[in-house]
Amino acid sequence: MPRLLIVDDDLSLREFLTIFLRKEGYEVEVATNGQRALELLEESPFDVVLTDLRMPRMGGLELLDAVRERRIQVQVIVMTAFSTTDTALEAMRKGAYDYIVKPFQLAEVKVIVQKCLEKGTLIAENQQLKRKLASDPGKRAQFVFRSAAMDEVVRLIKRVAPTPSSVLVLGESGTGKELVARMLHWDGGRAQKPFVAVNCGAIPEQLMESELFGHVKGSFTGATKDKKGLFEAAHGGTLFLDEIGELSLGLQVKLLRVLQERVITPVGGTQEIPIDVRVVAATHQNLREAVHKGTFRADLYYRLNVIEVRMPPLRERRDDIVPLCQHFLGVFNQRMGRELKGFDPAAIAVLEDLPYAGNVRELENIIERAVALETGDLITPTYLPDPGSSELMGQLRQGGGEDASTQRPAEQLARVLDGIDRWMDRSHAPIDIEDLLERFERGLLDSALRHTGGNKTEAARLLSLSFRSLRYKLAKHGGSDAETD
Repeated sequence: MPRLLIVDDDLSLREFLTIFLRKEGYEVEVATNGQRALELLEESPFDVVLTDLRMPRMGGLELLDAVRERRIQVQVIVMTAFSTTDTALEAMRKGAYDYIVKPFQLAEVKVIVQKCLEKGTLIAENQQLKRKLASDPGKRAQFVFRSAAMDEVVRLIKRVAPTPSSVLVLGESGTGKELVARMLHWDGGRAQKPFVAVNCGAIPEQLMESELFGHVKGSFTGATKDKKGLFEAAHGGTLFLDEIGELSLGLQVKLLRVLQERVITPVGGTQEIPIDVRVVAATHQNLREAVHKGTFRADLYYRLNVIEVRMPPLRERRDDIVPLCQHFLGVFNQRMGRELKGFDPAAIAVLEDLPYAGNVRELENIIERAVALETGDLITPTYLPDPGSSELMGQLRQGGGEDASTQRPAEQLARVLDGIDRWMDRSHAPIDIEDLLERFERGLLDSALRHTGGNKTEAARLLSLSFRSLRYKLAKHGGSDAETD
């Protein structure tokens, strides 16, 4: 039975809430002030505290401070008169779950208490999981590797994890940049605190500031209540900013200030909130080139790039392909209830020969598909990609070279064609040109839509197409032809 503690110097209110909450099935204790409430909290555990703000001996804010200082695990709801709602907001900044304005409806109390208990349950489950992971290092975030290149990366991660320094992770998509951030979090003394990840390219620019720093009620249309941002959510832990190169220049300025001052200001707010967050940023872009072009601030780049971790692409660490295959086979056997025993030697030969433009993520998808479709005891080449077709698609995805980000599209295409020409010199396998061109066109459409956040009008402009032509091509490839801009 959940235990509730009511703290108020008003006898009639204490009795009124006690009768109501006991009828709702809760065990209820009362205290006339914060000092007595603190004594009760130290004597035995409670799930929720409902406390007034203004009381003799010790008020609600002082009680909140004491609860936080003594690390007492309890959720707190503050009760306040309408004239002191500013103080209630201050209580929430100190860690209160929510506030209720007097006079209140009992239905409102019922709902808030229920939600508060749900949050407490989630926190307890999360802490239990973290303790379990902490006691079993095998379940922590970790790389599967055999290569010297990855051994060097992992050694660097372990060396810098205990430091508070910002880390910039560079590498192609699918190389495991988020896994680096999670290892830094687990091995850096912040494992018991939150790990929060956000893709800076996936959230519209006009919403990104609110997502990062939070907002106050009424700061813009739709801001019906205060909202904590991701920096506050990650307080004490790690914030992973993926695709940091997509952040607008305006937000780059604000992020720089946060990293320098260690405070945030919510959108529409005036009060600075101290934060303790380790920032790990990642990108597949060439940030030095972006700084040179003026699309990324040099001061932010150097603030983020205190320690740089470069993730090698899978094609440069081919010793890791077989161990990764075995790892993913185990994962998907368990997930799908299969019992495949391993790989046919011919399948291993195919897997070791693929170009992996999508890196480890592509390999994971390949093994997942094979486990789902294979009918025998071993994975065979039957459900694996054709090496010739995959090598051609790898050329197309990579743009023909590692320095493709500095080339114009025509130059990149010339290098792609040159690579295909060299491949045809080595292999006499037939090419399904229609299939290849269809896949290439689909890839261009996907890239344009991803770059514009799904805005079809802007995507059509990037591809030098009319909106009607773009819509036709999307429909042809099985996508939606309805305008969603």
